[in-house]
Amino acid sequence: MSGLRVAAACAGSARLERLREYLALAKFPLHLLVLATVACGYGLGSAERVSWAGLLGTLLGAGLTAFGAAAWNQFLEREPDARMRRTMNRPLPAGRIRPAEALVVGSLWALAGVGLLALVANAASAAIAAAIFLLYVGVYTPLKRISTLNTLVGAVPGALPPVLGWTAATGAPGHGAWSLFAILFVWQVPHLLAIAWYAREDFARAGFRMLSVMDADGRLTSRECLLFTLVLLPASMLPVVAGLGGALYIAVAVCAGLGLTAGAVRFVRERTPVQARRVFWGTLAYLPLVLLGLWLDWIFR
Repeated sequence: MSGLRVAAACAGSARLERLREYLALAKFPLHLLVLATVACGYGLGSAERVSWAGLLGTLLGAGLTAFGAAAWNQFLEREPDARMRRTMNRPLPAGRIRPAEALVVGSLWALAGVGLLALVANAASAAIAAAIFLLYVGVYTPLKRISTLNTLVGAVPGALPPVLGWTAATGAPGHGAWSLFAILFVWQVPHLLAIAWYAREDFARAGFRMLSVMDADGRLTSRECLLFTLVLLPASMLPVVAGLGGALYIAVAVCAGLGLTAGAVRFVRERTPVQARRVFWGTLAYLPLVLLGLWLDWIFR
């Protein structure tokens, strides 16, 4: 019996380890924030009545599509990932998942996600999910080796999740959905530039054409970070124009925006990896705060 228990424990441990590898392939923690933007779009688009079953189905469909895109991205970038310290331990470059397996699993995730959205929501939201997948995998991923414009191009699929959520709830994107798109599009630029600066040596080894790789002293990168944090201040007011936000949201968005801008100013003055990381963490704090401000404003209005 003890031998059976040991065998069962080993099998359970192996399954758990396999689950961890698949979660890494899906970039699961990263996509929790993406799913929060989908939920925000769905809830705000639903006005006063949220279908919780519809929301859960939308989150599952959007999540599966995002997981599929992440798996395809890692399949296509497995060789440069192996040259980067921050990615060399991912399942593919480390050899814990085979490339063919990642491709099959990623394809199944994406197809299931788009299909589920068509089934539980509507064809328009499924089409947006498919567009996100194609833009991320077919345009942004290869462009990273070709042009520094990849940051702006990659911000498009990254900004579409709240539009997907809104469309799943209403059948079509409205002004409110596009106001959320604008915030996410602008927000992603300082977020990605900060990563690219403190990890610029890694990106150079991988052969990615990032602005930071060609910007030896960081002057241009830091100034672009500051520019886009300044643009984020008026962009964050678009939900107010669209009728989604009130005084509470304005206060939250302005305070969060000024805090992020202050970090970008310090990055301009001190172009160091430490300041770039602070901008990065500032962007990670900014988005949940702004989304929470919108939700609270909507709930207590």
